[in-house]
Amino acid sequence: MASPVDPIRPTDADARALARSLIDDARFAALGVIEPASGAPMVTRVAIARDARGLPMTLVSDLSQHTKALRSNPACSLLLGEPGPRGDPLMHPRLTLQCRAVFVAPAGTEHGALRARYLAQHPKAKLYIDFGDFRLIRFDVHSGFLNGGFGKAFNLTAKDLTGAS
Repeated sequence: MASPVDPIRPTDADARALARSLIDDARFAALGVIEPASGAPMVTRVAIARDARGLPMTLVSDLSQHTKALRSNPACSLLLGEPGPRGDPLMHPRLTLQCRAVFVAPAGTEHGALRARYLAQHPKAKLYIDFGDFRLIRFDVHSGFLNGGFGKAFNLTAKDLTGAS
């Protein structure tokens, strides 16, 4: 009996570039969290911007269920990449990032720069970004899974996604 073929390809420069483009082009993402009361997974849509490292960040309200879930358990995932206007949606590339949500303190040293970056990418958020219940979150990415279309699957490290050492 033949051993099963590993569907995961070795990560290369093209995979890294595709993953980077999915992050760079993303304005929204599906955010997966664990709902604290039930322990069940929950997915919602959030607006995404990029921090100085080029990694996703978002703005959330303390009133939302996903914010409560992230305060209880900061482990989360983001799904980036939208289906194109034609063809099978599963043929379009998408990137799952496994992350830890880090709430940015409003009085902290990085808040001003992250606020400016978020507003540069989502200017309409100026209407509510300073409301008392809104918080910026940085996503510390520890791994990723890129599905670049049929037969194009890659595991990615944080270094693959940022180029950092």
